[in-house]
Amino acid sequence: MSTTSRVRVEGGSKRVRVYLGGESIADSTNVKLVWEKPYYPVYYFPADDVRTELLTASDHTERSPNLGTADFFNVKGGDAVVENSAYQYSVDCEIDGLEGWVAFVWDKMDAWFEEDEEVFVHARNPYTRVDILPSSRHVEVVVNGVTVADSHQPRVLLETGLPTRYYLPKTDVRMDMLTSTETVTRCPYKGTAQYWSVTADGETFDDIVWGYKTPVEESMRIAGLVSFYNEKVDFYIDGVLERRPESIFS
Repeated sequence: MSTTSRVRVEGGSKRVRVYLGGESIADSTNVKLVWEKPYYPVYYFPADDVRTELLTASDHTERSPNLGTADFFNVKGGDAVVENSAYQYSVDCEIDGLEGWVAFVWDKMDAWFEEDEEVFVHARNPYTRVDILPSSRHVEVVVNGVTVADSHQPRVLLETGLPTRYYLPKTDVRMDMLTSTETVTRCPYKGTAQYWSVTADGETFDDIVWGYKTPVEESMRIAGLVSFYNEKVDFYIDGVLERRPESIFS
């Protein structure tokens, strides 16, 4: 592991593949994990493991104070050509050993695989842990003064860097007060979530409830359960009102 100007860099041993237009664009067991942002890494591939004949240099560059100047490439896969979807740091790269390695803009590619499992949203952070524990604690959820959920059988989900989440059986939730929405989010550790709004005492609170109908394998304990943003509603745990946490969802 190395750090330069607060940028963490580590070697990785997973096989990582990138697809566009039905073609494999990169395939490597020798990727580097680079924390361009503090929350999760970006995969960098050695040029030998990239279909460089499918990359065409563009005129676009971006300057990072911690990494240097990135030169961008258009990527062709099948019938698709996506502009400025790959990049590499070269002449003035601030990190030893990263010069010439290739990274891809995650959401401009069609699919990513870690080994044989498709991964969504971004690369998984090896320092993020998700624990899902059965509990008999009494959880009561109050929205706008109205009790919307009351359960003695929550699943407690603890995810690194985020508030504790309580996932509840729908039989313990006033589902008649919930209205499904079209909102969908994806998490690399849990899967694809659907959302509900809550109408309580004549007021509607949008997208404050979510659940995973078919989570990824390691999070199957929360399948079919729902959770509330405890940043936005009142949670009573064993009769004690919890302080609303501060987070990016507040």
